[in-house]
Order: sequence, then structure tokens, then C-alpha cells
Amino acid sequence: MPLKPDDPAPDFRAPTQTGETIALADLRGRYVVLYFYPKDHTPGCTLEACGFRDRWPALQAAGAVVLGVNADSPQSHQRFARRFRLPFPLLADPERRIIRAYGAESPHRLLRWLGLGTRRITYLIGPDGRILEVWPRAGTAGHAAEVLAALERHRSGQTTTAAF
Repeated sequence: MPLKPDDPAPDFRAPTQTGETIALADLRGRYVVLYFYPKDHTPGCTLEACGFRDRWPALQAAGAVVLGVNADSPQSHQRFARRFRLPFPLLADPERRIIRAYGAESPHRLLRWLGLGTRRITYLIGPDGRILEVWPRAGTAGHAAEVLAALERHRSGQTTTAAF
């Protein structure tokens, strides 16, 4: 089950496509866009990742860190990031610990067996480490713009959370 607004964001530590290890605790004090996606190099996931890439300057200017997560390897993430010029870290979670902690694991065994067992879900985490917004059925086209709008709302003090 996905986390809800005001829940504490579970801490994690995971490798990226560059070999760096990122821990959520190290990002305290910043906004974090944490998006889960099923698989590198697939059409919907590519569209979503490129949406965040295209909004990257605005997200950075708003003080956000963008992190993509799925169960693919750092090497797969490296090829995906290079091919589509993704400027943000992609976290490798092959043991699915982060995926499970954030309620992003598909309940369907067949999808997990096929390597597609990560649900598309996005969280906006506040500087205090609490969940601000959740998109439990994140789309692909236009999703990054929705996340950016929510981030700007929270930064400006208009913190009414939309019901998704």
C-alpha cells in the first residue's frame, strides 16, 4: 500500500548508475521527487523519465532532487541515462527493499517475474523528511509538470494537498 501525505519517508541507501551511493537521510533539508517506474528502456518509462529530464532545470531551480527507482541494475540504469541524457540519479533496487517500503511493488507475481513488478508511483518528500504529495497512479505524459506544480505550491506555502 502506498504511503500517505504526512507519513515519514522511509530511509534508504542505494547505488546509482554512476556507482555513487545515495541515502535519503543525506538529502534532509531538500525537496525530493522520488519516482518509481517499472523498467528501463520501455516506452512509458522512457516518456516519464524524459518528462523529468525536460523539467530538470525548473525542478533544480525549485530546490528539488529527482531520483528514479526500479529493480534494474546500475549498468542498465547507466545505459538508460546515457541514451536519453537523464541528468538525475537512477537508484538500483534489485532486492526491492525501497520498492516495498514505499508500496511500489506490484501484487502480481507474473509481472515481478517478468521484471515489471514495480508500480508507477511518485512521491514528493519535504525537507523535513515527510511525504507531501503522492501520485499512486502516476501517468507518463505531463506527469513531471504536475509534480513541478505541486513542488511550487509547497514552496510558496500553499500546502493544501490535492486528493489523488
